[in-house]
Amino acid sequence: MFFDSLDGLLRVITVSLLAYGAMVLILRTAGKRSLAKLNAFDLVVTVALGSTLATVLLSKDVALAEGILAFIVLAALQWLVSQLSIRSDRFRKLVRSDPRLLFENGEYRRDAMAKERVTAAEIDSAVRNAGHGKLEAIAAVVLETDGSLSVIAGGREDTLTALRSVKR
Repeated sequence: MFFDSLDGLLRVITVSLLAYGAMVLILRTAGKRSLAKLNAFDLVVTVALGSTLATVLLSKDVALAEGILAFIVLAALQWLVSQLSIRSDRFRKLVRSDPRLLFENGEYRRDAMAKERVTAAEIDSAVRNAGHGKLEAIAAVVLETDGSLSVIAGGREDTLTALRSVKR
């Protein structure tokens, strides 16, 4: 009921140590961007890495070498997608979303909120989390490409610069 055999437990310990070490080494080699919270593709890669690690650790049907190869392939795909995104605007638009302006100069942008499925309560919460008590003090709230909400306080000269690349 608690375990099948001592060999099974020793396998999990050994494979865990080796797979974890290999994954850390691969991710360090792949660079900081490999686990960045930037877009949907990065999230997919992160979830796939976790799922692969779990499968390697717990399934006797998947050899350690196969799991390490899967880590390498996922890291390489993430690297390739980021390189193609840098080089091609068309490809970047395919795999990444644009930031979206949801609140501007005291007014909710209801059409944008509906398209992004964000409520006024979520915007209000982001404003409070940013340390502001009044919506009138806010120049803009932007839904970023990673799904976070950025709050830009009003009355600063850099507001227009900060909103330069935001989809309106």
